[in-house]
Amino acid sequence: MTDHSVVDASDRSESRPTRIMLAAKPADALPTSRDSLFGDDEPEAAANQPARRESLFDDDQPSSPPETGAAKQSSARAAGVKGFIQNVMAYDWPKPRHWSEMMTRVDLSTQGDLGNQVKWKIGARVDYDATYTFTDFYPQAVADNQRFNVLLRENYLDIGAGDWDFRLGRQQIVWGEMVGLLFGDVVSAKDMRQFILPTFDILRIPQWAARAEYFKNDFHAELVWIPVASYDNIGKPGSEFFVYTPPPPPGVATVFRNEKFPARGLDHTNYGLRLSVLRDGWDVAGFAYSSMSVAPTFYRAIVADPLPTAIYQARHDRINQLGGTLGKDFGSLVLKGEVVYTRGRKYEVTNATDADGVVPQNTLLWVLGLDFNQFADTRINAQIFQNHFFNHDPDIIPLAKEYGYSLLLNHKFSDKFEVQALWIASLNRTDWLLRPRMNWHFEKNWSLAMGVDIFKGSPTGYFGRYDAKDRVYTEILYNF
Repeated sequence: MTDHSVVDASDRSESRPTRIMLAAKPADALPTSRDSLFGDDEPEAAANQPARRESLFDDDQPSSPPETGAAKQSSARAAGVKGFIQNVMAYDWPKPRHWSEMMTRVDLSTQGDLGNQVKWKIGARVDYDATYTFTDFYPQAVADNQRFNVLLRENYLDIGAGDWDFRLGRQQIVWGEMVGLLFGDVVSAKDMRQFILPTFDILRIPQWAARAEYFKNDFHAELVWIPVASYDNIGKPGSEFFVYTPPPPPGVATVFRNEKFPARGLDHTNYGLRLSVLRDGWDVAGFAYSSMSVAPTFYRAIVADPLPTAIYQARHDRINQLGGTLGKDFGSLVLKGEVVYTRGRKYEVTNATDADGVVPQNTLLWVLGLDFNQFADTRINAQIFQNHFFNHDPDIIPLAKEYGYSLLLNHKFSDKFEVQALWIASLNRTDWLLRPRMNWHFEKNWSLAMGVDIFKGSPTGYFGRYDAKDRVYTEILYNF
């Protein structure tokens, strides 16, 4: 398994327009490393994606009978409140057994039209995890960080000008195409405090950005500038899924300094270009992106006095990425692929004599996936991926070529009940994640889920590091 980040789920947030028509409604999927992996819910079906920004605001939906005068003006500018309320209860059964999540989320958003092709959206989410109120299993710093959070979601202005659309503000920018994989989703930051287990819309952290999009027939161009970047939220040491660092040598203590974020300034802004075209049913895109890495690298210093101690600090370095995506609908079979070349990312080393504990490594990551919908009410998704390290340093944990795969099975017994299982594993070593789950849509807008998350592997594996975090959970969700 590589050092990226994973996930999938039904994405409630909007993404860029997509043109491929999927054969059937997708179900769920999931991960592969700190910057890319899979998930556990259904990704957005391209068939339901808007062709223009107007569709994102429901302007292409059937309307009620025409109104006139003040009533017409009022209805054009009014905006209803949408969102969801979710409760997740998770219990870890490996000893020491404990509650690991008692999360209640309330997500609210509203949007409207100012006229003259100017539209707006505002949104926020409140998270309250009662685990840190009713138990004392975790350190106080973890409780303070994860008990209660208010998060700004998408808050932006949209301005239309002929073939151009401009979006200014806090927004989701989704460039990846894979089912349940974030390999090509290089712009988004992620909330990693619950690892890759939540759905994409919960995991993704919006960016403060200026985005310009050009639409012409089947061609789409996208320019992005992020003056003040958001970064992955990795939580605090001692939390359930604190981000991985190589273990120090025996007899050496570990200390974590506060994370060091890049200073604000033009040198630390992010910017990129993405071009896509639809030809003969093939949706092909390419992008170039330069950024301060959203995922941190843990720099290390070892001091001998007064006691041998390894001091770690999470930092963010500039990286440059070139990539592409493709997709093709063959009826009951959908092919998708992604490739990303990353230059400048640094990786932690196990060599205790290394001065700062990190080395730069350039990588080429590719993934291919097939989505099968031949069988009634059944979906099968299979994906294989590889991360190749150029000039591989033997002191990093990943091998020069890391291979992995994922399998997703989903079956609907009725409109109200479905089961699924997601398996993600390394082909290089014993390192895997299994996520069986049942969903019961017992009432309109309501659903109840029960599932299990099982991690297995060595302490240095992407999943194996959480071998003692196996959990059973329930989730109740109300959408409105």
